[in-house]
Amino acid sequence: MADMFTPCLAAEEFQRRLLTWFDQYGRHDLPWQSPRSAYRVWVSEIMLQQTQVATVIPYFKRFMTRFPTLEALANAPQDDVLHLWTGLGYYARARNLHKAAQVALASYGGELPTDSVEALMALPGIGRSTAGAIIAQSSDKHSSDKQRSGQQATILDGNVKRSLTRLHAIAGWPGKPAVERSLWTLAEYFTPNTRLADYTQAIMDFGATLCKRSKPDCLICPFNDVCRAYAQGEPQRFPESKPKKALPTRETIMLMLRDRQGRVWLEQRPPSGLWGGLWSLPQFEQHSELNDWLADHVTSPERHAPMPSFTHTFSHFRLLITPQPVSCDRLNGVREDGVWYDVDEPPSLGLAAPVKSLLSQLAPFSLDPTPGPSR
Repeated sequence: MADMFTPCLAAEEFQRRLLTWFDQYGRHDLPWQSPRSAYRVWVSEIMLQQTQVATVIPYFKRFMTRFPTLEALANAPQDDVLHLWTGLGYYARARNLHKAAQVALASYGGELPTDSVEALMALPGIGRSTAGAIIAQSSDKHSSDKQRSGQQATILDGNVKRSLTRLHAIAGWPGKPAVERSLWTLAEYFTPNTRLADYTQAIMDFGATLCKRSKPDCLICPFNDVCRAYAQGEPQRFPESKPKKALPTRETIMLMLRDRQGRVWLEQRPPSGLWGGLWSLPQFEQHSELNDWLADHVTSPERHAPMPSFTHTFSHFRLLITPQPVSCDRLNGVREDGVWYDVDEPPSLGLAAPVKSLLSQLAPFSLDPTPGPSR
């Protein structure tokens, strides 16, 4: 390990301080902690990627009610899975979760292969840190066994990256390969042989509740005497932010087509790509394309004034959306491509976030993804 990344403490002392703090201040009543299983830990870890714990908890509870086992998830229609994910964002996580459950059911008898980090990483949507978290937290037998099949159950999620970066005042964006390699080395060094499940939860809790992104509580931190960023007087300078690029803006027209019963026409997106597998309003780049579609498929269209445009931001671009309401008598020739969505009795469909927001304006009902019968 290079001098600049020399551990701030011996591993045993680091573990002692962290676990002492965790025993008093850590989170011990999260819904995926009791009962604890590889399946429940896995679902929680996927939901928690780029999402706050407070946001995840109600989604996790609804998900477990509908899919209490890996087999139940694997055998469910994708629409049911996406419906319960509506609002969490990053929908590729849900699609990969569903695919991975199907692979585990077919290849591992409905269990996750927790004896091997590599086997877990072979499943869709599971990376190195997620695999480590599943192994470390899924059962008590792993709590006293640091290595299984030659693999360490080490994690390096965003909270851990931030904490280790500050403790060691590591320069550079943590997403850079060289910086990330150094952080993995530190994370592996500190990971203990005992109380592995508690340690894994503790290092995540430490970053989430104490060494926070903004306003870290340095004065009560158990490591403030060895934290190099704190010693420099600028802990919030670490970690360095990802170099920003100007986000391009794209434009789309969303057709809000309603029949005389007030139902809205929705079409399912392709399985991959933007909002893959979700249900959305028909989209058009130009009004001329919308006009041609209406002329081909709609009987007696009545165009209304466009609704105010708004922007939906993705990681790599902004989408400027203009909703165009149209009412009609009938729709011809595209029924196999979509469904009429009854806003008064909404079916269990996974909806793109802007579509959910627009639909919620059409009737006094809640579109919260509560469990419902399969379609």
